[in-house]
Amino acid sequence: MTAWAPSGIGEVVPGDDLAALIAGALDRPLIDGDILVVTSKIVSKAEGRIVAATDREDAITAETVRVVATREHPGGVTRIVENRLGLVMAAAGVDASNTAEGTVLLLPVDPDATARRLRAALSARLGVRIGVLITDTAGRTWRQGQTDLTIGAAGVRVLDDLRGSTDTHGRTLEVSMAALADEIAAAADLVKGKATGRPVAVVRGLGHAVTDDDGPGARVLVRTGPEDMFREGTAEAYRRGWADGAAGVDPRP
Repeated sequence: MTAWAPSGIGEVVPGDDLAALIAGALDRPLIDGDILVVTSKIVSKAEGRIVAATDREDAITAETVRVVATREHPGGVTRIVENRLGLVMAAAGVDASNTAEGTVLLLPVDPDATARRLRAALSARLGVRIGVLITDTAGRTWRQGQTDLTIGAAGVRVLDDLRGSTDTHGRTLEVSMAALADEIAAAADLVKGKATGRPVAVVRGLGHAVTDDDGPGARVLVRTGPEDMFREGTAEAYRRGWADGAAGVDPRP
């Protein structure tokens, strides 16, 4: 597997044709099986998902479907929320980095749809069979630091489902599913750069992960609802437990 990030895309503004910008910046031809990994920030800029920084808290609230946890700190309160895309992340993914002073960026409206459009446009323009991932940077529960993960996908097998196969000792695997799209996103982030103006990477050598159709998108990677084992933060669970206790609610199933 190889990965590289071409330079020359420049600052993206609302209304820009991302497919044209990316195609023009490529420093070598794409081939069948390549995967294009695109930072969500340039998608948000092209789609005009820019709001005044004075509205940041209001923007976070507007993007929030459910508050998962809050944490007070000297600078204010951090909100971990589920946003309208189903992603659980700090501040609903509203970002103040790599955008003009006085503005913040919201996540794309529909990253899967954007990935499909980019794949179709670039495949037609360049005559190749490729996959496209839209990525964003996020923290991880119980781990320090951030990494890139996939929020939009087209033409890429996002999950490598190993359930039903056997390990080297002949035992049947019952829960093993590799988050293939997230692994590719993290690998691509090693060559992209926020400070160097390289928001797009090409990953080559994973043609087995590229599909003929668009596929289900990245939404299938989201685990919320009944499958979410950590739906509340400690403060939120404590308040609910206190209220249930005061109301005489039996906590047993």
